[in-house]
Amino acid sequence: MPFPLGSSHHDQTNLATRGFGGSDIRSLQQNTDGKGPSGGGNQPNQGGPNGGGPGGRGPAGGPAKPSKGLFGFVIFLAIGLLVFLLISSLGSQGQRLSQWQEFKSLYTSGQIDQRSVQIRSTGVYALQSKLSAKGESPMVYFEFGPDQSKFMTEEVAALTGGRFEVKPPSIIGNMLLSLIPILLIVGLIWFLLFRGLRGAGGGAGGMLGNFGKSRHKVLVKEKTGITFGDVAGIEEAKEEVEEIIQFLKNPKKFMRLGGRIPRGVLLIGEPGCGKTLLAKAIAGEADVPFFSISGSDFVEMFVGVGASRVRDLFKQAKESAPCIIFLDEIDAVGRRRGGGVTSGGHDEREQTLNAILVEMDGFQSSDGVIIVAATNRADVLDPALTRPGRFDRQIVVNLPDVKGRLEILKVHAKKVKLGPNVDMERLAKVTPMFSGADLAAIMNEAAISATLQNKDFIEHEDLEEARDKVKFGRAKKSRVREADENKLTAYHEAGHAVLQALQKDGDPLHKVTIIPRGSAGGATFSMPDKDRYGYGLKWLSATIRMACGGRIAETKAMGDASSGAVSDIAQVTRIARTMVEEWGMSPRLGFIRYTGSDTREMYVPEKTHSDQTARLIDEEVRRIVDEAYTDATRMLEENWEKVVAVAEALLKYETLDAADVYKIMRGESLGRPTVADLLAIEAKKNIAAAAANALPAANDRAKDLPPSLPGKLPRPA
Repeated sequence: MPFPLGSSHHDQTNLATRGFGGSDIRSLQQNTDGKGPSGGGNQPNQGGPNGGGPGGRGPAGGPAKPSKGLFGFVIFLAIGLLVFLLISSLGSQGQRLSQWQEFKSLYTSGQIDQRSVQIRSTGVYALQSKLSAKGESPMVYFEFGPDQSKFMTEEVAALTGGRFEVKPPSIIGNMLLSLIPILLIVGLIWFLLFRGLRGAGGGAGGMLGNFGKSRHKVLVKEKTGITFGDVAGIEEAKEEVEEIIQFLKNPKKFMRLGGRIPRGVLLIGEPGCGKTLLAKAIAGEADVPFFSISGSDFVEMFVGVGASRVRDLFKQAKESAPCIIFLDEIDAVGRRRGGGVTSGGHDEREQTLNAILVEMDGFQSSDGVIIVAATNRADVLDPALTRPGRFDRQIVVNLPDVKGRLEILKVHAKKVKLGPNVDMERLAKVTPMFSGADLAAIMNEAAISATLQNKDFIEHEDLEEARDKVKFGRAKKSRVREADENKLTAYHEAGHAVLQALQKDGDPLHKVTIIPRGSAGGATFSMPDKDRYGYGLKWLSATIRMACGGRIAETKAMGDASSGAVSDIAQVTRIARTMVEEWGMSPRLGFIRYTGSDTREMYVPEKTHSDQTARLIDEEVRRIVDEAYTDATRMLEENWEKVVAVAEALLKYETLDAADVYKIMRGESLGRPTVADLLAIEAKKNIAAAAANALPAANDRAKDLPPSLPGKLPRPA
C-alpha cells in the first residue's frame, strides 16, 4: 500500500549520511521492482537424467567414472617406475664405511668377497663373505666425491690386483628420476582441472558433456508436504490452478466439448504473495511429475548452454507426460528482446528465450505438458512469451484483503500456541497491504519474542510488537537522547497525531510513539478502516496535510527546523506529483497523463511533454503542497494547546494509543503511571526482594555463632 500503517515518522538519521533516498517512503503505485523469495529449489541433478532420481533416465548408480586415456596410463607407469626405483635404491643400501682404510682392512682380512667389488659413480661397493651379527647388511661401501673417481680406481686396482667391476651410471634411471616430479605435478593439475570441469558440467557425461543438461528438480506429493489447504488468501488463483489439476487427472472430461488444455499459466504478483507456495501446492496435489527450475539456472558461462538446457528439460517433460514444468523467476531469461545493455543476436539470454518460445510451440495439447511460470516483473517480459498460445492464462496473485489476511493468519496460527487475548480479526485489520510472507514473519517474530520472555503462549501485545518490527524495525528502547532532541521528536509526532485525529477524510489514528524504531526517531501509526484500491482526492489532501504537521509543530515549538521531516517531504512530493502527472487532478493541466511508459529498460527517460508543460507541472505540484501546508498550519495553531498536551504526554509515557490521544485532546487525564513511575516501582521491588533474601541468610549465620557468657559482651566477628 502506498501509505501503510505508520505513514509518517520522525527521521533521526543524519541527512548527509542517509540522503533523501534513504527515508522510509512508500510509492503510490505498487512497486514491482523487487524479486521475491525464489522457491522451487535449484539443486542440480536431483531426479535428472543421470541422477537416479524419480525422473532419471540414466543409471541409478550415480555419475559415471571418467576414462583415464593414454595420459592416465603414462601417469600410472611413471608412478610405478618411481616406486621401483625407490625400492631398488633402498635395497642397495648397506653398511657405510667412513674411511678407505676400513675397506682395505676388511678386504685384506678376507671378510669381503673378492669377486663382488664394484666401482660406481658414487663409491666402492662389495659384499661381505661372513656376517658377524644376525640381521647385518651383507653390503659395505665407501663413498667418494666425483673428483676422486680416478684416484679411487687406481687404489682399488692396486688393492684387488685388477679384479673389480666398473658399473657405469644408469642414464634412463636418472632421466626418469628427473622427470617423475614434473609428471606428478602435471598429473595433479590435470586431475584438478578435469574434476572442476566435471563439477561445472553438473555431473557425469565426460568433461563437457553435461553442460547442456537441465538442472531441474523433480517434486512429488510426498516431497513438498504442501497442499491447497496450506494456501489461503488467494482463492481465485487457487480455483484457476485447481482447474489445471483436474484437467491433468481427467483430460477426456474437458475435451468432450472440444476444449484443449492450457499450454501455459503465468503467475503474476508482488514478492511474498504466494506464487511459489501455490506452485508447491500444485506439486502436492497433482499425481504427476513436477519439474521445478529457476530462470537463472538456464544461463551459464558458455553461450548456448541455456538453450541446450531448455531443450533437455522439455525433452524429459514430454517423456514423463502428463507433467507440470514450473519456471520460477522467468523474467531472468524472458525479458523483452532488443532492450537494455545486453542486446544482440549472440546474447545468451535471448538465445535461451528463443529456445523457450520454440519449445512451447513444439508440443501438442495432447502431450499433457503444462508450463507454470512465476514473476513479479510481468511488465518486462517479451510479448511473444505472454501471448495466448504460449501462456494462455495469466493469474494475478494480489496482496490479500482483510478477509484473506485473516485466513492466512489462521493457517500460520496452527503452528504456534496463542493466548486467550489474541484478536486475529483486529490484527488482520491493522496489517493493510501486508503480504503472506509478511504475515508469516509476524507470527514467527511473535513466537520468538514470547519465548525470550518465558511466556507460556503468545499474547496480542507480542503480535502488535512483531507487526511493527517487521514493517519498521526493532524498537530501540535503550537509546539515550538529549532532552531537546526528545522534546523535538515529541512535538513532531504530536503534530502528526493531532492532524490525523482532526481530519475525518483520513485514516483513523492507531497509536503514536517517540521510541526510536529502525531509522526513525518516532512514528505515528494509522489504522485504515478498509482496504484501499483507489485514492480519492479528499483522502489524498488529508494525508498531505497530516504529513506536513510534523515540521510545522517542531518549528513552532523549538523555533528551528530539523532533518527529521525528510520522509514526510518525500511522501508529500510523491503524492502531489502523481496527482498532477498521472491522475489528472490538476484543473490547469486537465485530464491528461504526462508520465511516459515504463522506461526502466531504456537508457534515456521518455519525455512526452514540452518544457512549458513541465513548468506548469512544477507549478501545480508547488500549489498543492503550499495549500496543504497552509491549511495544516492553520489547524495546528487553532488547536495548539492539544498539540502541547499530546507532546507532554508523549514525553511522560513515550507511547500513546488512539484512545489516550482522544482523552488528552478532550482535556482528560490518563490516570496511569508514567515510565518513570514504572521504573521506580520496579526498583523498589528489586530492593525489597534483595532485603528479603538477605534476612534469612543473616539468621542462619547467627545460629552458627557460639552462645555468649553472662556478663560478657559478644566479640565482634
